[in-house]
Amino acid sequence: VANQIAAGEVIQRPASVVKELVENAVDAGASSISVNLKDAGRTLIQVIDNGCGMSVTDARMAFERHSTSKISKAQDLFAIQTMGFRGEALASIAAIAEVTLKTRRKEDEVGTQVDINGSEVKSQEPVSCPPGCNFQVKNLFFNVPARRKFLKSNSAELKHAINELMRIAIARPNIHFTLLHNGTDIFNLVETNVKQRIVALFGKAINQNLIPIQTETSIVNIKGFLGKPEAARKTFGEQFFFVNGRYMRHPYFHKAITESYASVLPPETIPSYFIFFESNPECIDINIHPTKTEIKFEDERSVFQILLASTREALGKHNMVPSLDFDTKGIIDIPVFDKTREAHNPEIELQSGFNPFREDYERPTAGSDFQNYQRTRLPEWEELYKGMKDISGPVSSVQTDTHADPGAGRFLQIKNRYIITPVKSGLIIVDQRRAHEKILFEKFMESINRQKGLSQKELYPTTLELNASDHTVLMEILDDLLDLGFDIRDLGNNAIVINGCPADAILSEPKEVIDCLLEEYKQFQSDVKVKAKEKVAISLARAACIGYNKPLTDLEMRELIDNLFACSNPGQTPLGKPVFTILSMEDIEKKLS
Repeated sequence: VANQIAAGEVIQRPASVVKELVENAVDAGASSISVNLKDAGRTLIQVIDNGCGMSVTDARMAFERHSTSKISKAQDLFAIQTMGFRGEALASIAAIAEVTLKTRRKEDEVGTQVDINGSEVKSQEPVSCPPGCNFQVKNLFFNVPARRKFLKSNSAELKHAINELMRIAIARPNIHFTLLHNGTDIFNLVETNVKQRIVALFGKAINQNLIPIQTETSIVNIKGFLGKPEAARKTFGEQFFFVNGRYMRHPYFHKAITESYASVLPPETIPSYFIFFESNPECIDINIHPTKTEIKFEDERSVFQILLASTREALGKHNMVPSLDFDTKGIIDIPVFDKTREAHNPEIELQSGFNPFREDYERPTAGSDFQNYQRTRLPEWEELYKGMKDISGPVSSVQTDTHADPGAGRFLQIKNRYIITPVKSGLIIVDQRRAHEKILFEKFMESINRQKGLSQKELYPTTLELNASDHTVLMEILDDLLDLGFDIRDLGNNAIVINGCPADAILSEPKEVIDCLLEEYKQFQSDVKVKAKEKVAISLARAACIGYNKPLTDLEMRELIDNLFACSNPGQTPLGKPVFTILSMEDIEKKLS
């Protein structure tokens, strides 16, 4: 019972088993580690390495609680240099699963096999096996049904396992990693350097967006890569801190990174970074949380300042920020005048016959480039305000107001973001992006429910490489994407080919649509309040809708408004945000009284 209680803290899901076994393989000095999963780890988790292996006695003792060969005295806890040190992982795994271990040291002729079921040793016998360790963990949580019941879907659990392995693989580019799921290769990472390992995991496109960073101080050494601001994403996924080869989460240091990007980062985006800290083991504390991802530094303020300065310097070297002198904010940059150039007074041409109020006046051309340019006449004041005088009576519904007073040419776009048009009750202000998102969402939901969406074939198919985690997400929602009108085929090795897109999503390139779709989907993937099919429709609607800063013609604005009020609930986006607001005549008169 005690082992099961401890296991609940250390082993939370199949990904936790993958993490613990792979970290043990790293500590064993393995140069090749293979992970094989079935049903995302529910049925089988197998980890094979070519490390130092264990003796017959150690193989049995390894499953005892707090049994470890990585520290020998309490003082060692203050200078930890291995991935594991508590001796809890194997005991916890053995308490909630059926475990088989085959292991042999290089100096031994014969290995040993240990079979354990729910902390009970079933057998231990000699076996022929290669040097290293071969762990098989079957039927995880078989004796803890409550924990097994609350595991997520296979695709979600696989994603967690992939993320855990990726964190170790990035920090250990000198180790060959392979991952298989149900007999299919997820990735095969050969020995290489850090940059090529990142490219192998996240795709070739990231290679152009990496900025090197390197700083050496007496407190800490920092090296790694930063992502270019234009490559920033809306969701977390490419943010990694490592200290002495161990992955860590550190919100305080993340703040230093985001502060460095503050002046160049697109709104609501998160920069990518792969930062490696090298510190004296005595100056950090790893023994804080069972997952060992929360790490404290002895002098975090100094490390924060070093990281902040290093990031700004790296961005400055690559011309990513205006200046490294952050004390010159607000100073106008005046260009230097060329002293060798002669100054000329500007020539002014006057046309004595110019009269802008003449009906028959012909506007003169300003040059050959503007000969065909004609500016449309502005509406007359009377026409612009026609129908807006003497408005009285009770305020009625928005749908009635909008369609009851459909004057032509009475749409105004503000900041390329909001559309304003008069209605009988006053003025309606519409958020153009949210309006289009709502329209597309209802169209996409109809396509999913009918399982037949209109598709626009691509003249040239687009091949797209994804990282393993994103590929898993895409495969999870592939059936719904096909119903929407996508024509996508899996090429293997985390690559897909896009032969067609939904007819309503052809405003952008297929690659941009898929990238944005995945980013949007991951933002609320874990939201249990939204149904799975709705998540896909919302994600695609947000990815394909028109953005802000897009000028619209009068006809486009009219069509957008008409389509919006044809929706079942035009007032809110699928996630409940307001699409429009009404400024009534009473409010206008009150403000101007």
